[in-house]
Amino acid sequence: MLPPDPVSLYNKRMYFVHPQIKLNGKNFLKIFSCFFRKPDLKNKLSFYFPKKQIVFTDMGRTAFKIIIEKLNLENSEMLVPAYICDIFYPIFKKYNISPIFLDIEPFSFNIKIEEIERKITPKTKSILISHTYGLANNMEKILFLAKKYNLKVIEDCSHSFLGKYKEKYLGNFGDVSFISLYKQFPTLRGGMLICPLDWEIDLEKTFFSFRDFISFLNCFSFFANFFKKYGGEIAYKMLKKEKKERFSEINNVSLNLFSTFLENFEKNLTKRIELALFFQEELKKLNFEVQEEKNNVFCYLSVLAPKKLNRDNFVKLLRKDKIFATRIWHTPIILNPEVQKEYKINLSEYPQTIELAKRIVNFPLQNFYSKKDIEKLIKKIKNTIDKSFLIC
Repeated sequence: MLPPDPVSLYNKRMYFVHPQIKLNGKNFLKIFSCFFRKPDLKNKLSFYFPKKQIVFTDMGRTAFKIIIEKLNLENSEMLVPAYICDIFYPIFKKYNISPIFLDIEPFSFNIKIEEIERKITPKTKSILISHTYGLANNMEKILFLAKKYNLKVIEDCSHSFLGKYKEKYLGNFGDVSFISLYKQFPTLRGGMLICPLDWEIDLEKTFFSFRDFISFLNCFSFFANFFKKYGGEIAYKMLKKEKKERFSEINNVSLNLFSTFLENFEKNLTKRIELALFFQEELKKLNFEVQEEKNNVFCYLSVLAPKKLNRDNFVKLLRKDKIFATRIWHTPIILNPEVQKEYKINLSEYPQTIELAKRIVNFPLQNFYSKKDIEKLIKKIKNTIDKSFLIC
């Protein structure tokens, strides 16, 4: 029996947006060790976040809840990007926070800074800054306004780990920051709270679970493909069942995975940015609009689809070709019907958020990709676009 043809196997490769692990002997040994050793990340992270306390939570949203309680933000107003995930909605309800939504800039997905002063009220105590898709906000202007109006600044760095603004690492500008680790690392779960040294935080211990095992399998393309087809409803039930009231810490396996893939992160980030810039130039030739921000760390390779392209059909057809692009936040928080009713939202105030939500596409980009992978992706993207029924 002849061995599999390497070219044939390469042509069947599947491409995913969420972090993946390249399966080889070296990575297998790394992963195996994650189930046994105890991680020590204090020295590694103190370089990036000096004079800050690092607390690892089970989820990024847990870190956000801790921030609300520690800063006494209950029963207040918070300035929030209109283009953000609706996972924040139940947290706002839990703490009786009234979000004041801000529209976004067309080519950065970040807030329109000129809206801040116009929407502040005497009840506004804080502003949530999300460096969406790895694109840094103008922190200089935001901090000036925050100081002027005595606002607490919360940085959401879930898409921007090791991103910079004016050569300073994001996460060091706000009063406090948080990160969702599995957005950029192949961890099973995990959040990171970057907070003052004097904060005392008590977390419930957690252990590796069946849900973590499923999350781990999702880091490999074969299983990720299977879960995309059959796992949506099962995953939702598992997440709903495991919800805890107490704040919980990350389990050791997830923390070890983060530590393991952090080792060469900066080196990989340089390569990733080079590939992303090449990818962007090729996408521009196909009339996609890209975000040309100097400090983009490309947590997601985000673009705006051409206006004549049926974005949703385009994404579905790409999946048939084993390219699992996403429409992350194509239904941002302000388009959630419950949110609209709860906060009496006038959608005409958010034209850019609504427009970009209709056109956003995030393409796969992994740290271990080569230029050959990007060329293959571009070829398949072009072939999908060329199917005439997609064009109005």
